[in-house]
Amino acid sequence: MAKPEKSNGGSPSVGVISKVLQILEALQGSSSGLGLKAICQQTGINKSTAHRFLKHLERERYLLRTEAGAYLIGPRLSQLSARGNQEATLQAVARPILWDLWKSTHETVNLGVLDQGTVLYIDVIESPHEFRLSSRVGTRRSVHVTALGKALVAFLPEETRRTILDSIAFQPATPKTIGTLVQFRQELEKIRRQGYAVDDEEAVQGARCVSAPILNSAGTPVTRVTPGLVSALAGAVTSAARAVSTAMGFSQHEPKPNLKRTNKLALARN
Repeated sequence: MAKPEKSNGGSPSVGVISKVLQILEALQGSSSGLGLKAICQQTGINKSTAHRFLKHLERERYLLRTEAGAYLIGPRLSQLSARGNQEATLQAVARPILWDLWKSTHETVNLGVLDQGTVLYIDVIESPHEFRLSSRVGTRRSVHVTALGKALVAFLPEETRRTILDSIAFQPATPKTIGTLVQFRQELEKIRRQGYAVDDEEAVQGARCVSAPILNSAGTPVTRVTPGLVSALAGAVTSAARAVSTAMGFSQHEPKPNLKRTNKLALARN
């Protein structure tokens, strides 16, 4: 029978809590996560003990393990901590779902956040087609020209949405770009009703995009995505967005999702 672990001068339970807090503090200071070896080096906890704690915290969704084997602050814990790197957590949570969407569509899939009034792309899985439109991680675009930006702004609280709208210059990217605040407000109302956004050659000529928000992107050549195909793509995108939302702890029973900057995400497939 294993003996309870003791800390210096403390009870067994205090020793366990101390070690768990050491692990969480180490992960809190790393934006890209830490592997088991790095955690042991930083905390001084032996490998078998650290592994046992990490697996338990992962099962309870306090931690998340990436495809590369690094541990990150998980959805449950990031909701309790303002310091948690939620973008990294959301990327890791969303990645398997993004891949499923990519496999079902064979089109580029983008993940983005609303940051400083613009769309910031934080993950991109490119289409295998030779003719495709892709964005690089770190790309920024105005919210009024992309399906991704429209989906993000449409579901903001009214006060926050008004602040974003007041900052838009409405510079045209193509002849189809929305050009006035009145038109953009009408578009946002439509998006709220249907649950997804469409960029119909508004950011880049020849590219059509579909996007949906993830709660608590994006160009596809129009030769492949005909207007009649948009509703089918919208179904795939919104299903994927709902799956990520659920993985992040959002409940369909919640009356009004709280979309703060750190967890406003949109999923768009190209």
